[in-house]
Amino acid sequence: MAELKTKATEVSVADFIAAVPDPVRRADAEIVRAMLQRLTGEEPRMWGPTIIGFGSYRYTYDSGHSGEMCRIGFSPRKAELVLYVLTGQPDQAPLLARLGKHKTGKSCLYVKKLADVDMAVLEEITRTAIAHMDATYPA
Repeated sequence: MAELKTKATEVSVADFIAAVPDPVRRADAEIVRAMLQRLTGEEPRMWGPTIIGFGSYRYTYDSGHSGEMCRIGFSPRKAELVLYVLTGQPDQAPLLARLGKHKTGKSCLYVKKLADVDMAVLEEITRTAIAHMDATYPA
């Protein structure tokens, strides 16, 4: 089986955020880092080269593939801020409707800048993701 590319590293989160070229994205990354750290009670850690994650969990798919990943995280990418907070659960749909300007993927929430979204709603979406992870993958 191939080695997982996205795994915890010893790269400094502070150094990674400081190196984000766009000043708005860099400032937004600091805000999201602080929010996720406060909500999870976990220290941030780099996962792979670009994901800032909080906590970890082990998973095994029906296929037998298994691994470890951060419980919740984000990445300040060039085009947008990617937050790994979507669970596919129905309780997030009404929150997403109130969030503001965003796009979604399977488990990803894409935001150009935090100024485009309601931060209280983003925090509530994050809380639902943490609760889902706690229920699905208890510590």
